[in-house]
Amino acid sequence: MKVVVSAILVGFLLCSCTSSDTANELEPIPGSITYGGQPRTKLTKSPVGSAVYNTFHDSSGNRIEETYILQPDRSLKLVRRQVMSDFDD
Repeated sequence: MKVVVSAILVGFLLCSCTSSDTANELEPIPGSITYGGQPRTKLTKSPVGSAVYNTFHDSSGNRIEETYILQPDRSLKLVRRQVMSDFDD
């Protein structure tokens, strides 16, 4: 009986574990390098794992700084976004 209860408990715990990266992925916004899809040009001279930085202003006037990482297939993955106000409150 203890074995059955232990097996059910372990099964329940394993089902509740998830390792989905999509829940933490940042979505591109207008101004992002990957907004509307990956860039047409490939970063062929940069080593895989390189960081690519992008800075732009959104429609509200906030400065947006983004960090991308170059993937093995030469696509860019958005890993960080920081929104900064250009106005002092």
